[in-house]
Amino acid sequence: MTTDDTKDPAADLPDTATTAPLWRRLRELTAARIGLPRTGASLATESLLDFRMSHARARDAVHAALDIDALRADLLPLGLPVLHCRTEAAERERYLLRPDLGRRLDDESRERLLSCGHRGADLCITVADGLSATAGQHHATALLGHLAPLLRRQDWLLGPLVLLEQGRVAAGDDIGEALDVKCMIILVGERPGLTSPDSLGAYMTWMPRVGRTDAERNCVSNIRPRGLPLVDAATKIAYLAGRMRAEGCSGVRLKDEIADDTDI
Repeated sequence: MTTDDTKDPAADLPDTATTAPLWRRLRELTAARIGLPRTGASLATESLLDFRMSHARARDAVHAALDIDALRADLLPLGLPVLHCRTEAAERERYLLRPDLGRRLDDESRERLLSCGHRGADLCITVADGLSATAGQHHATALLGHLAPLLRRQDWLLGPLVLLEQGRVAAGDDIGEALDVKCMIILVGERPGLTSPDSLGAYMTWMPRVGRTDAERNCVSNIRPRGLPLVDAATKIAYLAGRMRAEGCSGVRLKDEIADDTDI
């Protein structure tokens, strides 16, 4: 007699020949790996190779470097000064092993900001590599192409664009303090997933100063063509910036009440 303990777990699964069309339709609606075909106890070869390729892309994104010269050239049409900075994490391996070093500017970069002649603006935007330089390289220029006009329409005085190597979110506080701005927006590559090696996050802080906590920030995440579309992300960011200026705060104290028909 077969007991529950010895029963084949695959015995009650529906016949794959009849369910395959359903799974195909469902897979068109999501990037998640669902209903993958199997061969015996393993994934089918095509699905296994696809998984390994996605894993390789995620690993490559973590170790990729920003092409600063190319990004600077792409951003020049925005009409803003572009400054290049680095954190105390001198190289990528150090950055990955010591998160604290990626939160602080090195002395040369801090001095560059203090003497740049563009201090005291309302708002500064930083593009950092984070855990996926691929995200900033691929999406930052297009996102800022949508965002900058919205911010100018709100009468923000924009400071220089900062391109930051080996940077984490909290480095925006160091940059914002050095430039003496009211609002910091740091665009940073998010930790890659198997379906999203190019996801960009926008972290926003009102009155950025060293020592701010994550509870004092707002985040717009998963910015990428197959996630939150760039136009929608720009609208959301501009809305939050306006709310920060009106309320004089950011983070958990700021309520996100944007509606579909909100005029930015």
